[in-house]
Amino acid sequence: MATAPIKVMGIVNVTPDSFSDGGKFNQIDEALRHAEQLVADGAAWLDIGGESTRPGAPAVSTQQELDRVIPVIERLRSELAVPLSVDTSKATVMREAVAAGVAMINDVRALREDGALAAAAASQVEVCLMHMQGEPRTMQQAPVYEDVVCDVKSFLQERIKACTEAGIARERIYLDPGFGFGKSIRHNYELLHRLQALHELQLPLLVGVSRKSMLGQVTGRDVSERLPASLAAATIAAMKGAHIIRVHDVRETVDAMKIVAATLAGEFN
Repeated sequence: MATAPIKVMGIVNVTPDSFSDGGKFNQIDEALRHAEQLVADGAAWLDIGGESTRPGAPAVSTQQELDRVIPVIERLRSELAVPLSVDTSKATVMREAVAAGVAMINDVRALREDGALAAAAASQVEVCLMHMQGEPRTMQQAPVYEDVVCDVKSFLQERIKACTEAGIARERIYLDPGFGFGKSIRHNYELLHRLQALHELQLPLLVGVSRKSMLGQVTGRDVSERLPASLAAATIAAMKGAHIIRVHDVRETVDAMKIVAATLAGEFN
């Protein structure tokens, strides 16, 4: 189990249709102000995304995505000191984002799109490989697993192998179990309950459960009312060894992670 400080990654969606904050920060000035607040609240990373991956979301062209994310990355890189991540599956966007200064490629498709593996390998940045069953448009239509934890682990193991064979060092790789991506409510909570099983892969975990429908399905709360549930899920993930927690509500999550870190250390310095 991780004893290093648990880092919080703040979400900067520059899309008009993300499930939680779509349209709020899709202009450069608004995105900068939002990012500045996230950093002030304690974000150790900022994750910039230009294509919504919510169920049923429409596809976005490469040029549209570039137009959304590259100016924001360039602006944030010039004005903020925290490392940036780009949330994309497109090889061209990866290359342009790396050139603009991102330090991580965060890919919900785990570098399976054409050219993505080569683009990541050619860079020197970190990569996050996420598990997803199906595609964002249809992923929540009756997902099925033999054993969700074993299936997720096997998928990630195969993607790690593909990465290392392509020249991506293990030291550059993070793993994301993909909560809400092609998983039923039972699958999501079984995965959270058994999250420590993924440590057998011996790579750091990045976990994103913030405001997701798996929380609303249990609490009955709308997206805007899921902060307490998000904090509970983040705390469980961190107690089970997650290294980075990707969230919308940074300030509150940073406080929760401080309590987790003090508890895992067994002492307070």
